[in-house]
Amino acid sequence: MKAGSVKDQQETKQYKVFPILFAMLLSGFIGLFGETALNVALTPLMGLLEVGPTTIQWLTTGYLLVLGILVPVSGMLLQWFSTRQLFTTSLIFSIAGTLVAAIAPSFEILLVARVLQAVGTALLLPLMFNTILVIFPIEKRGAAMGLIGLVIMFAPASGPSISGLILANLSWHWIFWISLPFFIISLVCGLLFLPNISNLTKPKIDVLSIVLSTLGFGGIVYGFSSAGGHGESGGGWTSPIVVATLVIGVLSLLLFSIRQLRMKQPMMDLRAFKYPMFTIGLILIFLCMMMMLSSMLILPMYLQQGMAVTALTAGLVLLPGSLLNGFLSPVMGRLFDKFGPKWLVIIGLAIVTVVLFLYTGITPTTTLGKIITLHIFMMIGISMIMMPAQTNGLNQLPPDFYPHGTAIMNTLQQVSGAIGTAVAVSILSAGQTRFLSGVTDPESPENQLAGFTSGVQNAFIFALVLAVIGLIISLFVKRVKVGAQQGQQGPMH
Repeated sequence: MKAGSVKDQQETKQYKVFPILFAMLLSGFIGLFGETALNVALTPLMGLLEVGPTTIQWLTTGYLLVLGILVPVSGMLLQWFSTRQLFTTSLIFSIAGTLVAAIAPSFEILLVARVLQAVGTALLLPLMFNTILVIFPIEKRGAAMGLIGLVIMFAPASGPSISGLILANLSWHWIFWISLPFFIISLVCGLLFLPNISNLTKPKIDVLSIVLSTLGFGGIVYGFSSAGGHGESGGGWTSPIVVATLVIGVLSLLLFSIRQLRMKQPMMDLRAFKYPMFTIGLILIFLCMMMMLSSMLILPMYLQQGMAVTALTAGLVLLPGSLLNGFLSPVMGRLFDKFGPKWLVIIGLAIVTVVLFLYTGITPTTTLGKIITLHIFMMIGISMIMMPAQTNGLNQLPPDFYPHGTAIMNTLQQVSGAIGTAVAVSILSAGQTRFLSGVTDPESPENQLAGFTSGVQNAFIFALVLAVIGLIISLFVKRVKVGAQQGQQGPMH
């Protein structure tokens, strides 16, 4: 395997890096844009498709669930199928899902379309990481991972803004019609320029591992998403289905982990956790995604329901921070290549902690200017954390571990999103209920608004606690020294 990796490194110069990156990043961007693009549209869609809040939530939950089930298997798929096969399959699913969504007449068909889209994204994400780890030498990897960061951070962050603009002028179907040509361009570009760069080892397929992984990650994503989605109606966390799926999820993951550690050729090699910077990077990304996705759900909700602004305005408020985040990600990549991760991550988490502390005081009278400024600073902070933590962690892994490391990282990103948003919505609902139970006239609009505000403030306190934990962990980040295991990949400068 390592001989193959050396050969890969020597052939680096022969790759047409630009078209490969273009095909991967464009399709990845549109795929992840789809993950949040419907957030702003969920409220109008309830009326148009005649479904309630718990049902409409499935457009997001279903998407996350498929990612949670498929991404863990991706490490194995990368060792079984060539780069071109996986890329083409992922794009065909994405194109089919987007086309079905664009013409969907009903909720059920739209849900099927979201599942197809999620299959495409789940196959593409780990492939994108793995490709960059192979075609770039280690000393240029920060800048390349910065471009992936641009996609992974900016795409979901820009989803609500772009779809807000679309919804102001066109029907929700256009969110998908506009995405379609980009997928087609990516597919053509990939077919023309993408070589097969992975080493196919074809490990034995262990059906029990796949079943345990599906029950484990699927159970946790479903349990948390359902608890969060049902939060509006109160007993989300005590619902028997939620409790059962979470218990099954945790037990299955436990059995899955024990099995992986005992297998000679595991589906997901958990020995990657022996590398301390990989583990620390993973924890920081997990916390970062929870903070970002929960605040990206809570903030537009509060802008629309608490401050009575339109979906378009809510999207525009979040746009400057999202744009800056996308723009800064490659910059942080170059800074990482030059200075290493430690101070970038610590300063980033300090900024995010201060912003979330200020968000806990949000009220209906908070000016939009203040919210835009805070959001900009939060996105600057997040761009300083994500990419350096991710690249530093993956850099510590030997090449044999790349498929496993990227699978673990991408899986936990998806799971963290589901957990973060579910817990945030539940805390919001609980805070609102608690406030309204203590007033004489809970039905009055003033009290409803005050209750909602109280819930939102509580949700931001939850995000603040995550930021403080992250800040403490960031003190242990060290720059990875390229050891003997990776000496073949060119020295760090």
